[in-house]
This record gives sequence, structure tokens and C-alpha cells, in this order.
Amino acid sequence: MATEIKAPTFPESVAEGSVAAWHKKPGDSVERDELIVEIETDKVVLEVVAPEAGTLSEVLVEEGDTVQSEQVLGKIGAGAAKGGEQKSEKGNEKADAKAEPKSETKAAPAAGGQIHEVKAPTFPESIQEGTVATWHKKVGEAVKRDDVLADIETDKVVLEVVAPADGAIAEIKAEEGSQVESEAVLAIFTEGASGTGGPDTAADKTPKASADDGAGDEKIGDKILAPAARKLVAEHDLDVGKIDGTGKGGRILKEDVQRAVKAGTAKKSAAPAAAPKQATATAPVVEGERPEKRVPMSRLRQTIAKRLVQAQQTAAMLTTYNEVDMGAVMELRAQYKDTFLKAHDVKLGFMGFFVKAASEALKRFPDVNASIDGTDIVYHGYQDIGVAVSTDRGLVVPVLRDTDSMKIADVEKGIVDFGKRARDGKLGIDEMQGGTFTITNGGIFGSLMSTPILNPPQTAILGMHKIQERPMAVNGKVEIRPMMYLALSYDHRMIDGKDAVQFLVTIKELLEDPARLLLDI
Repeated sequence: MATEIKAPTFPESVAEGSVAAWHKKPGDSVERDELIVEIETDKVVLEVVAPEAGTLSEVLVEEGDTVQSEQVLGKIGAGAAKGGEQKSEKGNEKADAKAEPKSETKAAPAAGGQIHEVKAPTFPESIQEGTVATWHKKVGEAVKRDDVLADIETDKVVLEVVAPADGAIAEIKAEEGSQVESEAVLAIFTEGASGTGGPDTAADKTPKASADDGAGDEKIGDKILAPAARKLVAEHDLDVGKIDGTGKGGRILKEDVQRAVKAGTAKKSAAPAAAPKQATATAPVVEGERPEKRVPMSRLRQTIAKRLVQAQQTAAMLTTYNEVDMGAVMELRAQYKDTFLKAHDVKLGFMGFFVKAASEALKRFPDVNASIDGTDIVYHGYQDIGVAVSTDRGLVVPVLRDTDSMKIADVEKGIVDFGKRARDGKLGIDEMQGGTFTITNGGIFGSLMSTPILNPPQTAILGMHKIQERPMAVNGKVEIRPMMYLALSYDHRMIDGKDAVQFLVTIKELLEDPARLLLDI
């Protein structure tokens, strides 16, 4: 029976895409999770991988064709995939050249086991290369399919590389710290190989099939989850008790969770997600009375540095300041925080009010919501607001889409989710692209006043700061009020000072009288 290959589910802001490239042709063998075709949208290139091993039997859309969300692109028929088959000569020549190991680590493959090349993910066009951050498995260590083998750190996200089958790594070809390109060969994997624990004996050549073989497996209730499945369960907040596992012994695999998400059959669960493994950088410390430590700058930090310098060099950046009395918002939060939490299962914070106020102000001042592309001005008919999130690896800016149509509860849920996944290094690249405006909150670290730097190609950014009680003149009397300084940095090439000031005043007025957000006045 043929298996359908479908386009991904496009975000609401993406109406359609086009078939950019087929990496396989009819008759080619494919392995499960192998890249088959790329779909290009107006914001990002999406990868479509094989849902199972077999042979590409039919291509229903050609390169250049326009496709809709979840449209059937082709079909896979029965047939064993060739484990060593290469995707393209050109791609593998580049991958092999880039993935020369600093020091090769090898182990003898198990007799009769199918050999797989473990490759780096296909990077989007905006990412040239990545760094092997961490190997989670050693050569010869028994792993199960979908166990996380390695983390690849790019300048935007950390990508996971998982095991293609039950077995063991036979050879590591790219050590930790080495630079790799898209689809570079990272390791050689032997299917059904024995794990560590001494030489194989004649009585010990049968691969172990118990759930304990997968060191990354987690048992929740009476269910056993593969690491990749566990990640999806945590991202979608699912009840694993509602998911049927198709793996050996009822083990829940990644595709089982994907089916549950699509069908909507798994209700939300409060079960905590497993703590992610964190990659840490180490370097020798110079001994003595004045010790020093030198560590390489991470790729994310390099990109942040380059973009910030570029923003200051290319934009005519100015900053205007104002202050807002946060009393009304704080009273509203105090009055409804318990009811809000019970109704929406998320705390009522300040950022929801700022995002909604900014969305309304952006509609009134379209120049602030625009961007510069060469000599053209691009006016956006929607509000996609990026919210800066600080992580151990640096600052990232995931984007809330179509904030004008979002409720405050939706904003708060989105921010909580972004914050957690940003700190875990689990944000997708498409989630950090395409914003039209940015909000950054230095107040959570105690900043009283700062000058935020633009996030190109955007032309404005709003800086929030610490709420501090100060004496203020109110109706001819001195009162102690909770005040916050606001800063709006903007590109003077695009935005006139008058519009920048009025935009910031609009946000101030909406926050000082939150009812205006509900009444749209």
C-alpha cells in the first residue's frame, strides 16, 4: 500500500508555497526521515522527509508548482531503502570534505548489520554551517531509533541528530567543536550493533530489545517514550496516556506523536517535560595570581555581534523616551490574576498588555511597522511582533504572528512557550524570522533606562524597563506612582521624529487606560 507524502502544515500567515527542489526521483530508494523535497514559502524553506522507508513511486507535483498546506506531493511504495545510498554526488562531496574528523573514532561494525550514514540536517539558505556541540552517545554504545545522537549548533538554533534505527555508532567522523556543512556526514551507524560492555561473545550477538537499551528513553506512567517523541509531547503538552505506541513493546515513536497531534486525540497534560541536556563550553584556565580563561565565541554570539554592529552602521538610529504610569495595569492584574490563571492556565503578565498596545499603535502608524529593502519601503499589512528572550547562549527573538488578532491570554501562552524552548535551544528557525517590530524587556534584570538597538530589517524597537515607584504630580498633588521608562529606537531614514514620538505616546496612553485596548479607542 502506497504512503502519501504531504506538504507541511503551513502557519496561518503563509497561504501557499512552491516546490523548490525534489531530492529524489521516481524509482529511487528512500530511508525513513530522509529529505525528499523542499517547499519554499515567502518566509522560509520547509523540508519534507520520507514518512517511512521504501521507493518513491510517484511524483504528483513538479518543481515550481504551487502547493497548499498538507497537499499530497507524491507517494512511497513498498521496497527496502538502500542504507548507503547517497542523496547527490555534489552534496556528498561537500559534506565529506567538510566533515574530515580531527581525530577519527572507530569501532568494528556488527556482522550483518545494515550501515547508515548519520548526516547533519539540511540547513536553510540563511545558515551556511554549524558546529558539533555535543555527542550524547559514544562509539559502540547501544541506542534505539530516534535517540538523540548529537546536537548541531548554528547561529540561530540547536538542531538534534537522531539515530536512524536501533543499533550503535561505529565511527564518529566529526568530533565536538568541528564545523560541518548542511548534510555533512557526522558518523557511521550500524543497525543492530552490540553496545558497550566488553567484546561480543557467540551467545551475546543478538541485539538487546528491552526498553532499557535506549539510554534516552523515558517512562511516563506505563508508557515508554523515545527522546524525539518525548520532545514533541513536551512541545504540544500532550497526555501520553492517550497516545498509542507502534514501536517494539508499545514504545511511543515520533510518528506516533505526530499522528496524535494531527488527529487532536491527546488531551493536554500537566506532566513536566524532561530537563534537556545542556552543552557547556570549556577551556583551560591560566594558573597564577591573575587567572584568565579564553573560550571561543559561540556561533550565536558571533551572529549577534555582527548584526548589532551592522544595525548601528547602516541605520540612522535615534531613540525617543517617555514614561508610563503602570498603576492601572497593575491594579487590573491584581484584580483578575487568579481568575485569569484558572481560565487560561497561564499567569497574567505585563508583556501581554505591551504586545496588544504595540499592535494597536502599529496599525495607527504604518511607517513604524514597515521595513527597508534596498531602496524600497515595504509596508506590512499585519503585525508580527518579536519578543526578545535572554538565554545562556545569547539573545534570541522569536516572533508572535498576527498579534492584532491574538487575545492577551494567547500572547502570554506564546511568550511562556517561547521562553522555555529558547532556553532549551528548541526554537525553530522559522519562529525567529519575519517580525515587523520588536519588544525587549530589560526591566526583568533591573534596568531603569537603556537604548535598544534595532533588529534589521525592522525600523523600530520598543524597550521596557523596571517599574519603580517615584513621586509624581497628579492633579496638582504629589503621589507615589509605579512608573516605567519607555524607549523607542527607530531608523530615521524611514520614520520621522514626529511619528516616533506620537507612536510612543499612543502606547503610553493605551497602557495608562487599558480599557482603550478593549474599546479600540
